[in-house]
Amino acid sequence: MREATIERNTKETQIKLSLNLDNYDTISIDTGIGFLDHMLDAFARHGRFGLVVKAHGDLNVDPHHTTEDVGIALGMALKQALGDKVSIERFGSALIPLDETLSRVVIDLSGRSYLVFKAELTNPKLGDYDTEVTEDFFQAFAFNAELNLHAEVLYGRNTHHKIETLFKALGRALRAAVTINPEIKGVPSTKGVI
Repeated sequence: MREATIERNTKETQIKLSLNLDNYDTISIDTGIGFLDHMLDAFARHGRFGLVVKAHGDLNVDPHHTTEDVGIALGMALKQALGDKVSIERFGSALIPLDETLSRVVIDLSGRSYLVFKAELTNPKLGDYDTEVTEDFFQAFAFNAELNLHAEVLYGRNTHHKIETLFKALGRALRAAVTINPEIKGVPSTKGVI
C-alpha cells in the first residue's frame, strides 16, 4: 500500500501526519485551526485519501506557521508514498463548483516543483484562519511533493467558497494523478524517470 507518516518538529510547530493513497477509511484532522481542518477534510474526502493530521503550533502568534508546516508535511508524505511512481497517471485536473464559485486545479507529478496560484481572496480572515496563507500552504505542498501545481479561482464572490473549491479540486486532481494504470509500463516520461 502507498502510504507514509511524517513527523516534523520545529520550535514553532509539532506535526504528525499520515497519508494513505489507497485507503481512505481513516480521516482525522486536528490542527487547532478550524477552517484548515475543514479544508484538509474536504481535500481528503474528495481525493479519497486516508489522512491523519495532529498539529500543535504557535497559534498565539498566528496560524501561518502551522498552516505552512502542515503543507510541508503533506508534500513530504505524498513524495514518500508515491515511491518510484511506476504506472501512475502522472497528470490530473479538476474543475470544482460551489454555488457562485468555480475553481480549477491542474497537477503534474513531474518531480519538478512549481506553483501558479491565482485567487483573489477578498475576506482576510475566516474564523482564526488568515486567508492569505492559502497560497503559502499550496506552495509548501507543491515544493515538498516536487510537483507542478496550477490553482486558479476562475470566478466567485465568497472567500470561503473560493478556498474550499481549491482544496476540493486539489484532492480530485491529485486522485487522478496518483491513480495506477496497469497499461502504463514503467514511469510515464520520455526521460524514464520522474
